[in-house]
Amino acid sequence: MLDLLEPMGELSYKPLFGGYAICKHDAAFALVFDGTVYFKTDTTNRKDYESYNSNPLTYRKQGKTISLSNLEVPAEVMEDQDRLLQWANTAYKIAKNVKKKNNKSKDK
Repeated sequence: MLDLLEPMGELSYKPLFGGYAICKHDAAFALVFDGTVYFKTDTTNRKDYESYNSNPLTYRKQGKTISLSNLEVPAEVMEDQDRLLQWANTAYKIAKNVKKKNNKSKDK
């Protein structure tokens, strides 16, 4: 996955709950679990994923299923390098904004 996203510049990854997170400047914009890639979404890009019936990344906690804002990247997008990079860059911008908001709330 890092090879496919190489044009984005310097990326890092870190283990995360049995999978891993892909980060740029410490903003985790992609998660990879069981060979499936999930990008960060919000109201600006969620419809793109929903048009492919993408599933959210979920986990179980205290008997409940929790859905994250990371949605599965469709196979059609994975196979189109330009679109993959476009979607990844959007996911990065969203993750960066979330990180910025979280840092501001910690400063208060």
